[in-house]
Amino acid sequence: MSTTVLSVPKPLRQFFALFPLYTHAPVPSPYTAGAITNATLWVYSPKNENSELEDLLSSDVECLKWQAYLALRGLSDIYVRWDVKQDGAIDGRLPNLHVPSKDGEPGGELLAVHSIPDWVDGTLGDGPGDLEGYVNEVARDESRAWVSLMEGNVHAALTLSQPAPSLLHNLLMPFPAKHRPLETMLNPPPAPLTGISSLLPAYGAHVDRNAVALQYREAIASLSERLGTDKWFLGSAEPTALDALVFAYLHCILHSRDNLIRQEVSRRVNLVAWEHRVQAQVRAAFRRCPAVPSTSRRQAL
Repeated sequence: MSTTVLSVPKPLRQFFALFPLYTHAPVPSPYTAGAITNATLWVYSPKNENSELEDLLSSDVECLKWQAYLALRGLSDIYVRWDVKQDGAIDGRLPNLHVPSKDGEPGGELLAVHSIPDWVDGTLGDGPGDLEGYVNEVARDESRAWVSLMEGNVHAALTLSQPAPSLLHNLLMPFPAKHRPLETMLNPPPAPLTGISSLLPAYGAHVDRNAVALQYREAIASLSERLGTDKWFLGSAEPTALDALVFAYLHCILHSRDNLIRQEVSRRVNLVAWEHRVQAQVRAAFRRCPAVPSTSRRQAL
């Protein structure tokens, strides 16, 4: 047999023969993915997973915002699950929305968070329009300022109120959940821990907690005054994306263990009453996904 230029040398073939490659037939599995019939939102777990006191609202403000968005847009009978970790989500970021596939595939289609509004518009057959549900362009532009305030000063105060993870937790969880850096929430951004004349490169952030607390109190006071006795923020006839965002923050604040930030909201009657009313509407739109095992079942396992 003639030897070609690309043939494997005999010593190398003999070496490869020590590690033969076998191909086996596929192993049939008794487990098959169930067909997706209902939209299912993947979120971080709620504060209380007890099946007797079931809470389907996520403890994460970003996930809760999208729960409120789906409910306030008028959708209902939505499954929610929290047994999928962020590593299994698109771009490692929750929430994700698992919806029935348009081409009939039983596995459905998984949507990233930025694709949720388009899916909702397609499902309802109508979008919020150019005004995004607000009464006029002035209110629409004002909503941008409120979004910036909530995702800035209020989010910073909520982040600082949460206990820092322990050293043991950091060792056991080398890949922690991805969150926005605190310095990106503050305006102006805080100075680094190292000075300008330091030989060390800039790192960390020197956060003035008193300044953050003051900005938070002013933000909540302004929010309460702006709501007044209206049904929805900025005088809208129907709920908007701003209402979903504000509800998520108010709910997380009212269930916070930090008395200072919680009392700032709880002493404002209109905000508390508004949050309770919206909470009932949001809860009614969701059901526990059958794929999520109950607490008693997990303990048995």
